[in-house]
Amino acid sequence: MGGTIFLGNYLGEWLDTNYNKDFWKKTITLFAVFTSMYLVISQVIKVSKEDD
Repeated sequence: MGGTIFLGNYLGEWLDTNYNKDFWKKTITLFAVFTSMYLVISQVIKVSKEDD
């Protein structure tokens, strides 16, 4: 989860630097947070179904 958020933050920072914008870092980091939350929740659901 932390790796996904870190990579999203790094990519957003790189895009901000190269394209002289200030919204990429926030947008991609937020997308990475939601993506990692989705992945964690889907894994928890998968594991809980296997335990039944």
